[in-house]
Amino acid sequence: MTDSIEARLSEAGISLPNAAAPAANYVSFVRYGNILQTSGQLPMDAGKLAVTGKLGEAVSLEEGQRAAKLCAVNILAQAKAALGDLETIGRLLKLTVFVASAPSFTEQHKVANGASDFLVQILGEKGKHSRSAVGVPALPLDAAVEIEAVFEVA
Repeated sequence: MTDSIEARLSEAGISLPNAAAPAANYVSFVRYGNILQTSGQLPMDAGKLAVTGKLGEAVSLEEGQRAAKLCAVNILAQAKAALGDLETIGRLLKLTVFVASAPSFTEQHKVANGASDFLVQILGEKGKHSRSAVGVPALPLDAAVEIEAVFEVA
């Protein structure tokens, strides 16, 4: 595995977007001592919401996993905006994954794997984290997935 996070992003063909500005009366991230928490990130790609709808209805598991990965890319963009250098991440501590779900959909954990697998690929051992995957009836802008993260900063 390549040593730097930026090199692993490049190898994966990922170019981090500019961190999204808050859409209301909140901040995109908060740093408190050696803890960094991001606000929830949506599956934005090239400035547009890429995956909308509910899992178990119009959105397939694979599309949900893609949405979760896009959320993770945007989480890393927020971390870079907050820290200036992704190498200062000590560890990803926790992901909270919200999945817009039809009442009968019960595979939120599999949707969340789209983010978890990507973050371990990019962050290596620093990317192993605790996680919650929660089904919800709706998310902002009809997004299929929203994810927030908590990091330890080295």
